[in-house]
Amino acid sequence: MNIKISNRNYIILEEDKAYGISHKGNRTHNEDYILVKKIKDIYLLAVADGIGGHNAGEVASKMAVDTLGEFITERYREDLPIEGVIKLLKEAYKLAHDRIRENAIGDREGMGTTLTTAVIKGDKCVVVNCGDSRGYLIRDGNIIHRTKDHSLVQALVDSGQISEEKAMYHPMKNIITSALGLDELKIDDYIWDLKEGDILLLSSDGLHDYVEKEDILKVVGSYKDPKEIVERLLDVALEKTEDNVSIVVYKNI
Repeated sequence: MNIKISNRNYIILEEDKAYGISHKGNRTHNEDYILVKKIKDIYLLAVADGIGGHNAGEVASKMAVDTLGEFITERYREDLPIEGVIKLLKEAYKLAHDRIRENAIGDREGMGTTLTTAVIKGDKCVVVNCGDSRGYLIRDGNIIHRTKDHSLVQALVDSGQISEEKAMYHPMKNIITSALGLDELKIDDYIWDLKEGDILLLSSDGLHDYVEKEDILKVVGSYKDPKEIVERLLDVALEKTEDNVSIVVYKNI
């Protein structure tokens, strides 16, 4: 794996079929963290978006991603079925959750982080999510699957009080209802079938809360290489975002 890190505010990770960037965006420092790693016969991808004052968010996001990467590297076996992969990921999430809570003292009190993870194994993709970072499966210019946010605005959409279009501009869109390290820990899991040419996109809300779905799809459809897709999405996001931006793209080829 090629890893390039210029500083904590700008991270680049690259693998054969995957590419990721985490950028401070229009904030003074970056509280996001990403993972792009090939382990045996799987790709492990993750995006975390930290919360908490006194830079505690960046501590929580890094702790979550480091715990995830170490745990899966140590425990994953190639003979694990998909259900076993989900179980392993949820165990990693709970371990990271506990570690964050144990370290949430002093200036770090109340710190937490979202965490959206994808494991690609053959023609299957397992996505596990907590918080409002997202996973998308894009095929032939359309979003086939998308994780559901754990957020106040998502609850309003689910109850029919607002539309998905209005959710993007809602003044309370940044209020999340679940995160690693917080009292409420909700972990959703998804199993998505992959076809040749499919694009898997993971992002923090610095992308999808500011860039319209149609613009994301336009970029994904205009470039073939994961690196080009990520870099162009970042360019578009930086013109609009008020947040950190993290983007990971895997192409099923």
